[in-house]
Formats: sequence, structure tokens, C-alpha cells
Amino acid sequence: MLKVFKIVALLEGVSYITLFSNMLLVKPNNPELYHTLLFPVGMAHGLLFVAYIILAVMLKFEENWDWKKFGLICLASIVPFGTFYIEKKYLRSA
Repeated sequence: MLKVFKIVALLEGVSYITLFSNMLLVKPNNPELYHTLLFPVGMAHGLLFVAYIILAVMLKFEENWDWKKFGLICLASIVPFGTFYIEKKYLRSA
């Protein structure tokens, strides 16, 4: 399950950065591209975010994470590049 969580964390981080870059670079110049580009990326990011949180909750009990580690892992999903940091600091040795 930890391997699946690592993959979802990586994909969630990539989708977050992609969403931000598309939102900042594409939308101001081409608002008509919203439905063709930003909406699918946003939907994928939303689904990956939900999967990340659900897997984090499941792993909290499976791996016996303390509440501080669990809180940091969950908070990392709302910070750009946060999931990459968590993978390097907390999950690389696991």
C-alpha cells in the first residue's frame, strides 16, 4: 500500500504544479482554453487529492504513524512541491 501511496503522491504533486502553471500561463492569455485544458487537469488533480488523503488515512493506521507525521503528510498536499518533500523526508526510507 505504501508503494501505491508514493505513486499517488507523485502524481498529485505533478498535477498540482501542472494546474498552477496552466492557470498562470494559459488562462490569462486564452480564456477559451478553460474547458479544453484547465478543466481536465483540475478534475484529475481533484481525484488524485482525494485518493492521496484517503490513502494517508489508511496508512496512518496501517503504519502506526503518529499524529504529527500524519498531519504533516496531509498538509503537504496543499503546498506546492509538498508531496515531493514528504516523499523524500518521510517515505524514502520506508
